[in-house]
Amino acid sequence: MSIHTEIKRITTNTLQEMKRKGEKISMITAYDFSMAGIVDEAGIDVILVGDSASNVMAGHETTLPITLDQMIYHASSVVRAVKRALVVVDLPFGSYQGNSKEALSSAIKIMKESGAHAVKLEGGREVKESIERILSAGVPVMGHLGLTPQSIYKFGTYVVRAKEQMEAERLLADAQILQQAGCFSIVLEKIPATLARKVSSEVHIPVIGIGAGNGVDGQVLVLHDMIGINNEFHPRFLRKYANVHQVILEATQAYISDVKSNDFPNEKEQY
Repeated sequence: MSIHTEIKRITTNTLQEMKRKGEKISMITAYDFSMAGIVDEAGIDVILVGDSASNVMAGHETTLPITLDQMIYHASSVVRAVKRALVVVDLPFGSYQGNSKEALSSAIKIMKESGAHAVKLEGGREVKESIERILSAGVPVMGHLGLTPQSIYKFGTYVVRAKEQMEAERLLADAQILQQAGCFSIVLEKIPATLARKVSSEVHIPVIGIGAGNGVDGQVLVLHDMIGINNEFHPRFLRKYANVHQVILEATQAYISDVKSNDFPNEKEQY
């Protein structure tokens, strides 16, 4: 029997055991009570309350505008729905960079006010001090390397990262640094599959990929992309498992039609 079906509550230790046994880790984003309840019921291993809420929930162009309090609002909504999955919350832009004391207070605020199980932050060696300080308070940390969307204005583009040897070597070294600092897992976003496989084989902590091939320990997607609510996003790494946009569109059009024709409500739908 797989660990996935045995475990009643996923922990950071569960993920470590899954890597050791070669069992892939499934991770998806969620930002609200209803969606989180559905993906948890489905048996997802990890729910990421991503700062991608800035894009898919609030309509911003980047992840940068979302605030710590807004992340806590989304995270607490998710936690109230979840019975089994490990809930990880993104530290938003400006809540940890360059100030490890602020990073610690941000992480503690998320944990205390949302009830989540871990935090995630972007970057390598430059955030090592922040990671160590957060861990000193007993808060588990997930790292994030490769394409780091909070740095979009530095990169200027969302293209694949670490294609050149120097950047690839730096990323591999950063993964080792994150492991040594105490991260329980690392997300690798939009990097060459061969590099991602190498990172996964050289660190003992679970490596979760998004656009990083299948040689890693698990996969993460944005829920709204995966189920086709958002139809504007078509990267190569995305597989759409449903067209919920079309379902909602057609249901709403049918409702409008029934209201206009006085078909809804009918005799059985009134008191």
